[in-house]
Amino acid sequence: MLFDPVKVGAATLPNRIVMAPMTRSRAGAGFVPTDLMAKYYVQRASAGLIVTEATQISPQGMGYVHTPGIHTKEQVAGWKKVTDAVHKAANGKPGGRIFLQLWHVGRISNRTLQPNNELPVAPSAIAPEGQSMALDYSMVNYEAPRALETHEIAGIVEDYRQAADNAKEAGFDGVEIHGANGYLVDQFLRDGSNQRTDRYGGSVENRGRFLVEVAEAVIGVWGADRVGVRLSPNGAFNSMHDSNPRAIFGHVAKELQRLNLAYLHFVRAMPSDDVPGGPIDADFFRPLFKNAIISAGGFTDKAQAEAALKTGNADLIAFASLFISNPDLPARLQQNAPLNPADRATFYGGDAKGYTDYPTLEAAVA
Repeated sequence: MLFDPVKVGAATLPNRIVMAPMTRSRAGAGFVPTDLMAKYYVQRASAGLIVTEATQISPQGMGYVHTPGIHTKEQVAGWKKVTDAVHKAANGKPGGRIFLQLWHVGRISNRTLQPNNELPVAPSAIAPEGQSMALDYSMVNYEAPRALETHEIAGIVEDYRQAADNAKEAGFDGVEIHGANGYLVDQFLRDGSNQRTDRYGGSVENRGRFLVEVAEAVIGVWGADRVGVRLSPNGAFNSMHDSNPRAIFGHVAKELQRLNLAYLHFVRAMPSDDVPGGPIDADFFRPLFKNAIISAGGFTDKAQAEAALKTGNADLIAFASLFISNPDLPARLQQNAPLNPADRATFYGGDAKGYTDYPTLEAAVA
């Protein structure tokens, strides 16, 4: 089942294995994708679908050092090298399919990463807990962000639209809107971070409005059948919480179905998550969203993934750290082969070590 083809919007994928978006912090000067990044994605092109690491849509959207952007011509050209390489058949193997994840971090940033050392922006002036890495690699406490004025929001929606247009120029097969993990879209959705009193706050309809407007803008570039959204209804990462997750995420799922998006990509509950009303899983989304559902979070083997698919509530399974350490993960899962362990010390930043040097099955046999 995991290796059956599946239609996701306009794309027909050869298997149901998705490479989840994972920040690796290896962009070059100007936050431009590098040749090493192209090699990394090509190594993993046997995934049914690659979703790239989160990529900032604007200078204001940046929250981490060495993360790539999609808002300059140099960044577009860098990503074009990546997509060309992924699409090109290599060693007799078919090319891959790759979506760009569009990202604005909102309050999860610091002044050193922002234009003119300004405060990060967010729906409301509520600081997350913890610290952020500054441009000089020192750790700084999060500050309360500046609450966006109502009239500014249309400009950020336009940034998403332009980034989506840039992604098309860069040769991607589609785009995914990052609505998860406590970043800007998620900050608008949840009442723990959104205490606005205008048309972007209060009711679930109002809190969902920003995501809907972003999706509509991106659809205007790509068409709905090449656009997905990622959500994390269970997660508390980056100080996120909501008083009634089922209400807001149920509303969002209905809106995404109304827009006829290609897929809804969600992160499952982890054992440590404490979700009001109980964990939200694929069985919650399936009655509300009829197109493809990608389930992510904690999948460790083929049997676990296929069990999730057999319920009929999920159509594809996303793997994260297993794809870091196993560039040929689909082949390993299909053959029930041993999996390389991941080295967490090399997840973020650095060079080829822990990035493009994990062995494939073919290399292990040779």
